[in-house]
Amino acid sequence: MNIIVLISGSGSNLQALIDAEHSKKLNGTITDVISSQADAYGLKRAEKASIPSQVHSLKEYYKGTPKEEKDKRQQLRKKFDKDLADIIIAKKPDLVVCAGWMLILSPAILDPLKAAGITIINLHPALPNAFDGTHAIERAWKAGQAGEITKAGVMIHYVIADVDKGEPIVIKELDLRKDESLDDYEDRVHKLEHVAIVEGTNKVLDKIAKDKATDDDLAKAAERIKI
Repeated sequence: MNIIVLISGSGSNLQALIDAEHSKKLNGTITDVISSQADAYGLKRAEKASIPSQVHSLKEYYKGTPKEEKDKRQQLRKKFDKDLADIIIAKKPDLVVCAGWMLILSPAILDPLKAAGITIINLHPALPNAFDGTHAIERAWKAGQAGEITKAGVMIHYVIADVDKGEPIVIKELDLRKDESLDDYEDRVHKLEHVAIVEGTNKVLDKIAKDKATDDDLAKAAERIKI
């Protein structure tokens, strides 16, 4: 089973997947890493692990087009999305894992991947239906400090057009502590992410493998009926 990992930053969750693969605890092979940022440290992690990588930067598409030219930038974003889908599909992965990818994946990306039979999942540092979108860790911590919630956590979920609203695959909870700093809470979240992303990836890979085996069996049965 081949995996493409999408990143935007330090790549600590990519590293968790790399480590799991090296220790034979990942049910697939990371074949490619794609980063939305040229200076993402995760690219160095990929290089060290001898994993092919490339940069697909929205900034480069927008270069020379000011924010005021909204229509043109919208067209450039569509081209960025289409090109990303084409890049992924050409590599023929079984699974795409968003491990800190900071750009919204629009239907222009998701629909072609679905048509190509490629599954895509995401790591989000919050529980389902809580703190969707950006700065989820800080928002959860602040809510805990204010006494609004007592639990937060992380989840791995299928990616759909609605941000962070896809069906959860793995959910892991954390108790919130009022005597804990944001830095300490963030550290706990990241440690939990590293466990969840491997668990979620394996769970989905196992499902893909079973679905493929079922499809193969059905195809063989249909062929026997024809004979």
